[in-house]
Amino acid sequence: MSRRPRTPIPTVTLNRAQRDAVEHGEGPLLVLAGAGSGKTRVITHRIVRLVERGVPAAAIVALTFTNKAAGEMRERVCGMLGASAARGLTVSTFHAFGLTVLEREREAIGGRFTIFDQGDQTSLVKQLLRAAGADRAYDAQAVLARISDAKNAFLEAEELPERDAYDEVTRLVFPRYQAALRQYRAFDFDDLVCEVARLWRKNAEVRARWQGQFLYVLVDEYQDTNHAQLEMLRLLCGDRRNVCAVGDDDQAIYGWRGADVRNILDFEGHFPGARVVKLEQNYRSRTPILAVANAVIAKRADSKWRKVLFTERAGGEAVRHAVAPTPELEAAWIGREIRRMLREDSRRSSDVAVLYRSNGQSRLVEEALREQGVAYRVVGGAQFFERKEVKDVLAYLKVALNPSDEISLRRVVNYPPRGIGEATLDKLVAHAHARGWSLWQAVERCDAFDDMPAAARDGCRALERLVTEARRDLLGAKKPPSEVARTIVERAAIQAELDTSAQSVDAAARRRANLEGVLATLVRREAREGPGTDGLSAFLRVLTMDLETESDDATDVVTLSTLHGSKGLEFAVVFLIGCEEGYLPHARTLDSKATDAGERGAADVEEERRLFYVGVTRARERLILSRARTRVLRGKATPRTPSRFLLDVPAELLEEHLVKDEPPVSASEAAANAEAILAMLRGS
Repeated sequence: MSRRPRTPIPTVTLNRAQRDAVEHGEGPLLVLAGAGSGKTRVITHRIVRLVERGVPAAAIVALTFTNKAAGEMRERVCGMLGASAARGLTVSTFHAFGLTVLEREREAIGGRFTIFDQGDQTSLVKQLLRAAGADRAYDAQAVLARISDAKNAFLEAEELPERDAYDEVTRLVFPRYQAALRQYRAFDFDDLVCEVARLWRKNAEVRARWQGQFLYVLVDEYQDTNHAQLEMLRLLCGDRRNVCAVGDDDQAIYGWRGADVRNILDFEGHFPGARVVKLEQNYRSRTPILAVANAVIAKRADSKWRKVLFTERAGGEAVRHAVAPTPELEAAWIGREIRRMLREDSRRSSDVAVLYRSNGQSRLVEEALREQGVAYRVVGGAQFFERKEVKDVLAYLKVALNPSDEISLRRVVNYPPRGIGEATLDKLVAHAHARGWSLWQAVERCDAFDDMPAAARDGCRALERLVTEARRDLLGAKKPPSEVARTIVERAAIQAELDTSAQSVDAAARRRANLEGVLATLVRREAREGPGTDGLSAFLRVLTMDLETESDDATDVVTLSTLHGSKGLEFAVVFLIGCEEGYLPHARTLDSKATDAGERGAADVEEERRLFYVGVTRARERLILSRARTRVLRGKATPRTPSRFLLDVPAELLEEHLVKDEPPVSASEAAANAEAILAMLRGS
């Protein structure tokens, strides 16, 4: 029975380069898709065109890196083809596809297996480090990263480098880790790709079966592939080599987690006879933004294919270069500027993003936005003031100011552990309710209760002394709040608890830095408002207020994100902050730590350039690049050097703005701002 030909999907919405990629026939194709050039449109239209030419949807596989991207791609194709014509199409992540192969080839790999997730892998490495007597000296995550690199490069333990102590311990742990996986009949996340490649290498019959099933292979974000993923693709495509790889070498920013930019640079060598199509028309950004992006990326030392983005969206404001005396003033200005945009420019909060190189840079901006009453979200990490150690310190201060604050008291009553467990807390609450007391009054009078364990009595007394002394110092103005907070941290041994409970040395260091960060926030408040406690309660309320979840539309908030986390996103207005040497490029690209896997050097600086480029090209309408002239490092004000990437931009492309030290927002004003924003978000 002949099948009625479908009406072709029109390609008039595609530009010439996009049509060239979509209409490509047999053989390998590399689509170099510049930022905002419509790469997903090309992939989906190409799938549709293949089906229109008579290729069964079940003979096509499209691979990407996230479930979200796979879902969106599948939805688009089904919307264009119809569910019936798209039936059998495989759109998947690399790892999900690998899992499908392994499950269908159980007989060839020796039977049933289980999957080790990240937690399982970390636990196993910690166990092996303990067995080797090295668990206190080495970070399990750093060892696991080296194991992952080795597996994806198909290296055996004896082939691993020996550059430092971490390499040596990895050579010891790696074979034991692999032996444990075999014992458990388990595969880890990397095996979902590596073991498929190994299977196809050694078993020609299995390899031919999969090559026969999938006649056309498409890959999204090809610049993010590693060696094992490349090998999987080469084996799946076979001699037919019908692979369409879509990516952008200018946006290769994941080398630190194993991605190899050489895969896209050497595509023609891996797939001889490849055709290369460049997508350079940008549909996202205004001309001034693209001019800056082109200027920065033109300086790439490792570029093979030069792309120059252009747009038909002419006009737009010049890119702004804001220079502040200090990072505190940089953040305060950003807070004011965003608040002004929301009020005067009729911008929605979701139009705006603040991007930065490292998570730690968000703290000052978060503080400024909270003081301005601007709702925000943090992509890829907890908000600074939502981190546990930060909320714990603030809760202690709130209890000292108001012992009747039962929510805060419940948070700290047994933190760090002082013998007041859940059962004891329930007894205290019951006694308080029976007598009409507050929970704090029950803690104060714990000796009156016969059912209190001795350890709990001691804990209640210790907490009562700690809070009473802090309250006396605060209300009697004997010490500024920042000193009271530091005393609480020291007497409660919070830092020791952080070190003990952290899963790794690096995690403990981050949590200690967060602790110092909240203390520094209090110091800054005192510097502008004086050391007294007037307004402290309002200030604490602003810091601990959850502005996002109060919103009816939680998506209408300002986005704060690392540059890595911003990949794939776009915003009308982008603030790219900390454009200084040591932040962007990051100091670790030149001064590596022992826990860093792999070699570092000039290649990493080039990846930092690409990261800067990614940040710039997230902006549609306005881009603001900011930096500080000085930062306090090790207690000393230190001059900062502008980022080399900023210096690569011709001066005529930037409009310089000198940030002035304006009067700060008081705690009461900040509280009023927050209430106004909440009222607006609720629609009241």
